Amino acid sequence: MTEWRKMVRAKQAISEEECISILKTQLRGVLSVLGEHDYPYGVPIDHWYNEENGKIYFHGSKVGHKIDAMKKHDKVSFCVYDEGYKEEGDWALNIKSVVIFGRVRFVEDKDEAMDICRKLCYKFTDDEEYIEHEIKYSGPGTLVIEMSIDHMTGKLVNEA
Repeated sequence: MTEWRKMVRAKQAISEEECISILKTQLRGVLSVLGEHDYPYGVPIDHWYNEENGKIYFHGSKVGHKIDAMKKHDKVSFCVYDEGYKEEGDWALNIKSVVIFGRVRFVEDKDEAMDICRKLCYKFTDDEEYIEHEIKYSGPGTLVIEMSIDHMTGKLVNEA
């Protein structure tokens, strides 16, 4: 089992429940992979957190830099943060962020992939007609990626 380093500012740690709340409510995060020439490659991406199995799902094109990187190396990092808030009379922003380390796999089952795409779409809209149109016309060219969580931390950061 991997031993993960301790958070330097442990007093700023947020609970697992708060981390999951951020994953469920925030629309986008940054997925980082080990890219070309072993350079980190981070890309903003929509996500859906599945409460039933504790996994995170992404969707996108079947080709490209991030896909090639994940085929080569399945370990990834995902960062999500909220919009933050300011205390009354203060200029500094307080932001809750979540950093996750895990492994990815491509969802091969077409029906499972489209079900996940529907659930991801519901995070943005409840327009059934729009969702079904997207599934029908964009679904065949869409790759769904599942991320298992190996380690997750969250913290409240004050920018002051």
